[in-house]
Amino acid sequence: MARGARWAVGTTAVLLVLGAGGYAVADAYDVAPGRLTLASPPPTPAPFPTADVAPAPDVAAVLGELDPQAPLPSGEAVAALAATAVADPRLGSSTTVVVTDVLTGQVIADVGGRQPQEPASTTKILTAAAATEVLGPDATLTTSVVQAAPGTIVLVGGGDMMLAAGAGDPAAVNGRAGLADLAAQVAQALTAAGVTQVTLGLDDTLFTGPSWNPGWAPDHNRYVAPISALAIDIGHTSDHPYSVRQPDPALEAARQLARALGERGVAVVGDPVRMTAPEGATRLGAVESASMREIVRLTVQESENTIAEVLGRLVAIATGEAASFEGATRAVVGTVAGLGLDTTGTVIADCSGLAAGSRIPADLLVDVLVLAGSPAHPELLPVVDDLAVGGWTGTLLDRFGQGPARGLVRAKTGSLPGVTSLAGTVLTQGGRLLAFAVMADATGAVGQDRPRAAIDELVTRLAAVPPAAAG
Repeated sequence: MARGARWAVGTTAVLLVLGAGGYAVADAYDVAPGRLTLASPPPTPAPFPTADVAPAPDVAAVLGELDPQAPLPSGEAVAALAATAVADPRLGSSTTVVVTDVLTGQVIADVGGRQPQEPASTTKILTAAAATEVLGPDATLTTSVVQAAPGTIVLVGGGDMMLAAGAGDPAAVNGRAGLADLAAQVAQALTAAGVTQVTLGLDDTLFTGPSWNPGWAPDHNRYVAPISALAIDIGHTSDHPYSVRQPDPALEAARQLARALGERGVAVVGDPVRMTAPEGATRLGAVESASMREIVRLTVQESENTIAEVLGRLVAIATGEAASFEGATRAVVGTVAGLGLDTTGTVIADCSGLAAGSRIPADLLVDVLVLAGSPAHPELLPVVDDLAVGGWTGTLLDRFGQGPARGLVRAKTGSLPGVTSLAGTVLTQGGRLLAFAVMADATGAVGQDRPRAAIDELVTRLAAVPPAAAG
């Protein structure tokens, strides 16, 4: 499929949101009759006006292929915008900018693009690319219970840290697989065999090494959980998105399963104990996570640190590395290098970008995005297509809400103290798709508002950049 056609499908999702929103607004006006009354009926009113709502547009009719004849933006104008951003005091003293045309791979502006910078969460672009390439979009993660011996069952984690405590929700990503569903399967199998009392083991040996990265501060437990082979709701202790995480998410999941089994007539004696499930043990029940594409999409759109680390460890397992922080970072960078990209100078301290000390050149982030838009790698399209959309979704919900870039920017944010970055794509008003990365890692103790405003101004101007002069 031509690259333009592939982008047509992705971008149309934004337009469909508009159509659905318009219908919801029209549907919100309740024109049903009021209460019954004994009074004389009033004169028949004029018909209530109805909204003329068009049906959902056809994908092909809304947006065709990106036109390779669409004019390239002025190189001078783009270079001037990049130079202005680098000199902007709101971005501090260490800023790099790269802008590349996705269709041709032509670099339009490059200011320090080979210089490794602290990337913050734009690291997740590399993690997403590696996971998509190695694991595939349709893979799922299995959480199971097996019988280790008569009267002993074992909960086996398969990497799903987004289990629901109750029933799974087929429409959810976080909560697709439910422990209550797993408990129901296990209880049915056990009671059918006449077993009503068991001991419960926990096998979370899928991942190795420390569960907490040495580069994470203790108060980072509001942003990331200890990495484990299974967890309920990414280890949250409450519904608040920044609630502290369980100190031992896997053990808490096992305790929840024990309670759920008890509610179904199977008593669990004692506390769950860590053990390794024997090979070939009889499976009593299993639940499956959302697909890998859905998991990667959630990770990049919501900048989900914990799941990014899980993805890195799964890549490590698939590529023969240790399923630890060190193995995961080697596996992610190695997979990106295996795609034919130059990873010189790239070092990542974790797979989420939460730990300080990572270094990624801006041109590598752009190279990944350009490759993801290439017909030579259709499997990588979700890496760029599923990024947050400016003014619409994820971490860009409250950015690019107005102006020519609204709905036309797909990007991954990055934020650490003194670090602000953004990498993604923007569609120009002339119809040209540009990949860009802006990385500022010496902004000082100024917070995020001012650096983000400077970056957003650059990307907004890119969307409106004039075409190159003819001839």
